[in-house]
Amino acid sequence: MLQLNPPLPVQTPRGPGLAHIVIDYGVEMDLVWVVFQHDGECWSWRNQDIRAQINITMGRKQ
Repeated sequence: MLQLNPPLPVQTPRGPGLAHIVIDYGVEMDLVWVVFQHDGECWSWRNQDIRAQINITMGRKQ
């Protein structure tokens, strides 16, 4: 388990949020991201379900 400091802005199936924790259960499992959505709800997402938010400075335009 790794606490992200600062939290990472991510895009999830339920909209934008901030990832605060990453959980690694081992080589046979996806990473699990603990994300607080912008509406205050807390969700856990598999690695394949989330994306980094757009950041023009870093070249992420989509």
